[in-house]
Amino acid sequence: MIEDPKGFLTALFDLSFKNFITTKLVKFIYILELVFIAIGALGSLIGGFAQGITSGLLSLILVPIFTLLAVMFARVWCEMLIVIFRICEDVSKIARSKE
Repeated sequence: MIEDPKGFLTALFDLSFKNFITTKLVKFIYILELVFIAIGALGSLIGGFAQGITSGLLSLILVPIFTLLAVMFARVWCEMLIVIFRICEDVSKIARSKE
């Protein structure tokens, strides 16, 4: 990845795709995923209790498990994005050193 001192907006509209914005956005994407997971979990808990005490107790048990799994999946997905872009950066460095 070629670092551009002009910043994020220049990288965003770089039509040659020499500058990657994903590595800059991944923290924001992860936080956004966590917010949506939390809203979904809260909604599932409220919906469970709205349907009755049995559904509410069942959701009280299952929602934390599925929330934890969703957070783990979101984290792994973001880490995979970073790994792919770091591989690209490392291969670019190797190619430049061979010239």
